[in-house]
Amino acid sequence: MHSLDDEKAFPIRLYTKAELAMLYCPNQCIDRALENFYRWILLNKPLLAELEAVGYNKYRRSYLPREVELIVKYMGEPGM
Repeated sequence: MHSLDDEKAFPIRLYTKAELAMLYCPNQCIDRALENFYRWILLNKPLLAELEAVGYNKYRRSYLPREVELIVKYMGEPGM
């Protein structure tokens, strides 16, 4: 049985970088959202270290579910 919190939880799945950036920066154009989101990741040294430990590739066009999980761990759910 699922709790109400489970139903509202942010879905951990593969996201394109643009898709995830727009979820975190909904009031910005896509280019600015991508720039800001990437900058936040670079400035968050513990997050960046964990992403690198799981094989993060800055040239890949998407975030894998494990990477999304880490981003949410450090940055919170989008819109929160």
